[in-house]
Amino acid sequence: MQLTEYRVVTAHTSEYPEPIQFDAGAPLTLGEVYEGPEDWQDWRFCHTPGQAGGWVPQQIIEVIAGDRGRAREDYSARELDVVVGERVLAGRQLNGWAWCRRSSGDASGWVPLENLQAEGAAR
Repeated sequence: MQLTEYRVVTAHTSEYPEPIQFDAGAPLTLGEVYEGPEDWQDWRFCHTPGQAGGWVPQQIIEVIAGDRGRAREDYSARELDVVVGERVLAGRQLNGWAWCRRSSGDASGWVPLENLQAEGAAR
């Protein structure tokens, strides 16, 4: 997978200390669709047994009926806390967010794309 190096231009701190995470096939209870000032599209608040709820990209949700769904793939809503000037490597991008890994370590998680400035392609 091609990774892109970004520089953090706006700090980000997660508001969810216990992010939802699940494996492909997990049952999901579907809640509200995100409608906020950031204009992040296609996020849905979901619950899965034994966990607090969290935001899930609609692309990975298979709607079964009504408010019931199933996960199409493994997922973690873990966010990466970052500070201005930090460098991160990003791969997957979904709905205004990028899955990032610190250039200087193994920590990884989602960061809003609006907080990042591309530095160039990396391996």
